[in-house]
Amino acid sequence: MQDVLKALGMSDSNRGGFSGEWTGSGKIQAVVSPIDGAKLADVANVTPAEFEAVLARCHAAFASWKLVPAPKRGEVVRALGDELRKHKEALGTLVSLEMGKALREGLGEVQEMIDICDFAVGLSRQLYGLTMPSERRQHRLQEQWHPLGVVGVITAFNFPVAVWSWNTALALVCGDTVLWKPSSKTPLTAIACTRIAEKVLRDFGYDPAICSLAIGKGSEIGDLINTDPRVALVSYTGSVPGGRHVGRLVQERFGRHILELGGNGAVIVSEKGDLEIALRSIYFGAIGTSGQRCTSTRRVIVHESIYPAFRDRLLDLYRKTPIGDPRMDGNLMGPLVDRAAVETMLAAIETVKVQGGKVLFGGEKLPNAGGCYITPCLVEVPGNLPIVKEETFAPVLYLMAYRTIEEAIALQNGVSQGLSSAIITNDQRESELFLSAAGSDCGLANVNTGTSGAEIGGAFGGEKETGGGRESGSDAWKAYMRRQTSAINFSGQVELAQGITLEL
Repeated sequence: MQDVLKALGMSDSNRGGFSGEWTGSGKIQAVVSPIDGAKLADVANVTPAEFEAVLARCHAAFASWKLVPAPKRGEVVRALGDELRKHKEALGTLVSLEMGKALREGLGEVQEMIDICDFAVGLSRQLYGLTMPSERRQHRLQEQWHPLGVVGVITAFNFPVAVWSWNTALALVCGDTVLWKPSSKTPLTAIACTRIAEKVLRDFGYDPAICSLAIGKGSEIGDLINTDPRVALVSYTGSVPGGRHVGRLVQERFGRHILELGGNGAVIVSEKGDLEIALRSIYFGAIGTSGQRCTSTRRVIVHESIYPAFRDRLLDLYRKTPIGDPRMDGNLMGPLVDRAAVETMLAAIETVKVQGGKVLFGGEKLPNAGGCYITPCLVEVPGNLPIVKEETFAPVLYLMAYRTIEEAIALQNGVSQGLSSAIITNDQRESELFLSAAGSDCGLANVNTGTSGAEIGGAFGGEKETGGGRESGSDAWKAYMRRQTSAINFSGQVELAQGITLEL
């Protein structure tokens, strides 16, 4: 652990605020690894007064950063990606230690950061506006995009660095500054990333407050971000109740927000599909990150003709799942993030039993150090029971059968979340129906691959209670800029639109 901290410019005791200078004199937080319960380091949270200084400096930095040409901003993001490459091993290890995910997943998360930087570098030369024909003679209409302001990024524990990078890489090339409030469960990775960004900005001679940090309780520091008009956009990743709270506070001041909230991913397994692909996709989607992804597979809807055989094969995989220290290559599943997450999972299992579900396997605490290990749970249900419609952020997978493809799609859509979905089929009609307006109502809809593992090239986000926000690829950058439409008159006379005449 000491080697990891040293490689990332950290120590046993760290300050949790940054806006050109490191600060933090608030509550001292001991960060403990869910892997073995060992203490990793201490973090001093920021006080409200220190937060005010951080935000003021971040807001002031926007005035100069927005004037830097976008391709020049892209060069900074390119350097950020290069610096992440240098620190991939140490940062990926810290992700695993602090959050508890498998080391290969931690390294993959850092690779995702590198990839979004590469994407954003190209984007810095493609912040395109449109030109439109005018109805007036010798006039031109044009649309252009300007930097927005301070982007407040509030992230969750399960992807402690990737989500920050999705927002930050895009925000930087768009000319925005970033104020990050990470999850209190994973503050060390946030400090590490901020130190990396600080070095890059200093090397280029820019104000390091462009990438600022404020670690503290969501009800205190988070709400200061949500209610302050200097924060032009709040990007929040978290629970549905949390998203409702953030959305209300930001909307009350007419700010912008991107909400990435709950998921309840389902995979439809057709009798016409490749069952090997289905098994692998579902298994990883359900136990990857110990079921703590918003895109985790939580429901499997299997055609009745293959249901018994498919259930038995999936059950066999579950029985063989290697569980333990996620840093060891042989273990496919590590701990949940804390003991409270374990208790939430156990409560959900008891509830589904009462509602008519049958536990086929799992849901048992393991006596590992730290108390955060549990076996993944496979539950047979007659459909979308009330507890099935809720998102339990843990490795609980519900199995149900269907008769027609229309019934399967109705089951998949029959929850309040709308993030990720998938179908396993080799039937073109089924796949096209699934992707049509009559098909999946989710923001992510996959064919012959699982619900988990979205690429940075596409816009990420979902519908309904997932919040409707979009981050990462495609044209998600537009949320980080303000649109301006201009009319240019080169006729030498005044002509009004809609044929209106003005006599003086």
